[in-house]
Amino acid sequence: MSDSIIEILDELPSDNLTVKMLNALDFVVPGEWENTVGCDNTISVITGADDADTVMQIRNRMIELYNDNDNGYQGAMWYYNLVENADKALGAAAMANKIGEKIGFLSFLNKLTPKADTTQSIDLCLKIVAELIAYSKVNGIELNPGEFVSELQDNYTGAGLMRMAALVSIDGILPLGPDFLQKVQDTLNGEGESALADNPTFGALADSIPGDDKVGFISSTFSTVSGWMDNLVSSAGLTRESIFDHIGGFIEFSDDSLDFVAAFLDQSTNYFVHTGTQTMARKLILRAAEDV
Repeated sequence: MSDSIIEILDELPSDNLTVKMLNALDFVVPGEWENTVGCDNTISVITGADDADTVMQIRNRMIELYNDNDNGYQGAMWYYNLVENADKALGAAAMANKIGEKIGFLSFLNKLTPKADTTQSIDLCLKIVAELIAYSKVNGIELNPGEFVSELQDNYTGAGLMRMAALVSIDGILPLGPDFLQKVQDTLNGEGESALADNPTFGALADSIPGDDKVGFISSTFSTVSGWMDNLVSSAGLTRESIFDHIGGFIEFSDDSLDFVAAFLDQSTNYFVHTGTQTMARKLILRAAEDV
C-alpha cells in the first residue's frame, strides 16, 4: 500500500455511519473502544506525549517502521482493506438475493446471486482468517489458529476487541440468526469447497494460508474461534433483537427486515478497516515511541 500512515490516521472519520454503528455496539464490550483519530492526537493519547518535538520524532519513526515491509504493518492494512472491499460486493449480492426472496416480480434475482446465508457464512470465515493473518503480521506470532484464540482470550482489547464484537454481531447474528455458528459450520461442511472456489477474496488470501488444504485451514480456524464467539454471545446476551435495538436509533428498518440491515451495513460501513487501522496504529506508535 502506498498511502502515508500519517494520511491514513488523519483521514479516519470522527463521525459517520461506521462510527455510529461501533458506538451503538459498545454494549457488547462496554467501554473498550474510543474513536481516536488524527495522527498527532493518536500519538498523544497512546503515549501521553504532549510536546510537539516528541510527537514529531514519533511521527518520523512511525513512517520509517511502516514503510519497512519486513515489519508487517502495511501487510496488515492490506488484509483489512481486502475483506472490507469484498464486503461491498457481498453486501450487494446478499441484498439482491433478499429482495428477490421478498418481492415476487424481482424473484429472478435469486437465480443471479449467491444464496445470502452462504455468502454471509463465507464472508464471516474469511474475515476471521484475514484477522488471524493481519494479527500475526503485526505481532510476529505464528500463523496458528490455536495460538490466535489464546491471543483473543488474553490480549484483545480496545479497537481489536470491538472489531471482533462487530464481526460477531453484524456478520454473524444479524444476518444468520442466533444459530449462526452452526449455520456457518454446516456451510463449510456442505458447500465450503465449492463456495470458496469462485470467491475472489479467498483467491486473494489463498497464498497467505499455510499448507495445501486451504479449505481445511479455514474450517479449522473457524472451529477454533467458535468457542470464543459463543462465549461472547452468552456473556453479552447477544440476540438479533438486542443488536437491532441499539443500532435502530440511526437506521430505519422494520423488525422483520434484519437480513436487509445486515446487507445494508456490509455496503455502508467499513468497521474492519476503521478499527484495524486503530489496532495497527497502536502497535506501531508504541514501537516508534520505544525507539525514540
